[in-house]
Parts: sequence; structure tokens; C-alpha cells
Amino acid sequence: MRIVKEAKERRNEILDAADELFAQKGFDGTSTNDILEKVGIARGTLYYHFKSKEDIMDALIERYNDRILSAAGKMAADKSIPIKERIVQVVMALNISSGGGREIIEHIHKPQNALMHHKIKRAILAGVTPILADIIREGIGQGLFNTPYPYECMEMVIAYTNTVFDDDMVEMTDEERASRIRAFVFNLERLLGAEEGSLSFVLHMFGSGSRGGLCITE
Repeated sequence: MRIVKEAKERRNEILDAADELFAQKGFDGTSTNDILEKVGIARGTLYYHFKSKEDIMDALIERYNDRILSAAGKMAADKSIPIKERIVQVVMALNISSGGGREIIEHIHKPQNALMHHKIKRAILAGVTPILADIIREGIGQGLFNTPYPYECMEMVIAYTNTVFDDDMVEMTDEERASRIRAFVFNLERLLGAEEGSLSFVLHMFGSGSRGGLCITE
């Protein structure tokens, strides 16, 4: 008996298969035939949901964005966790470098995908800024921070990290990156009106100078 699946379920099956194949074989090394065989569908079914392999990648990126922002929001809302730890968890939720995420990062950094890269940066700026701003407001209430501009501060922080710590925008040696991270933490404490040294934990989110930051595109 032929099994007919709902469009949303079938679409997610295709994305799951592509995500796994991209992680194993890379985007360029994966063919649409590979995806067809893994899901067990006809080519017409694939093209009903997606126009091309690039379209599948676009949809995967959208799905990663949705999952990341949802996870970050849930972490931020858990007030049983100390504020500093929540900030770390929200930032860590933006890391998609494992599994198929690494292939996504490489894909969006290709020159022909500049528009997609820009779209992701806008989504992160719009989605993460209010999440972090709410945590900062809570910190203000607890006397950890002192700023009349929690939202604007977080917007500046995300815009800066998504630009300066993006390898496509600013080329840096490891030493230059480490220096910028130290300067970032130094200025972040002053932006938020925090006690000197109180935000040193942010250094560890960057690996004390290694690649990373408030950005899923790292």
C-alpha cells in the first residue's frame, strides 16, 4: 500500500536527509540523487518541495535559524539560572559548527551567497538583540549593570561581533583577534556599566582568542 505523507512531514524528511548528507559528503559532494535515494522518493516529489539543491540549503539555514532563536529564547527565560550563565548559554546556542552546521557555514561564506549571508546576519541582529536585552534589564534590576540603553547596547555588541569577528569582513592574525576580544570585553563592561573584570567570562566564549562569537556564521 502506498504511503502518502503530509507535505510538511515530507519536506522535513528531505531536509533531515540533506543535513546528514551535507555533513558526511559536503554540499558540493552531495547530489540530488543521493538525497532521493536516502529519502526514497521520486525526483518529481523532491522538486515539488524544492527547486534545487541550493533551495534545500536555504531551507536548512532557515530551519537552523528558527531552532537557534527558539533555544536561545528558552534559555534566556529560565530565571533559575544566574544571569551571567544565561548570557553564556544564549551565545553558545548560536553555535551551529557541529554536524551539517559546519557545511552551512562554509556554504554561506561563498561569494555567490553574499545575499544569504547578509540575510542571516539581519535575522541574528533582529532575533538575538531583544533576547539579550531582556537579560541585561534583569541584571540592571539586580545591580549587575547600569545603563539606560540595554537594547541599544546589545544591538551594538551583536553588530560589532557579527562584523569584526566574521572572517569575510576583517582579516586578522590570531594575535590581532585576541587583542580585539580583550578590547571588546573592556568596552562591554563600560557600555553596560558593569564592575571592572565582571565580564571576563566573555573571554571564554571566544576561546580566549580563538574563532567564535555572537554569530552563527563563525
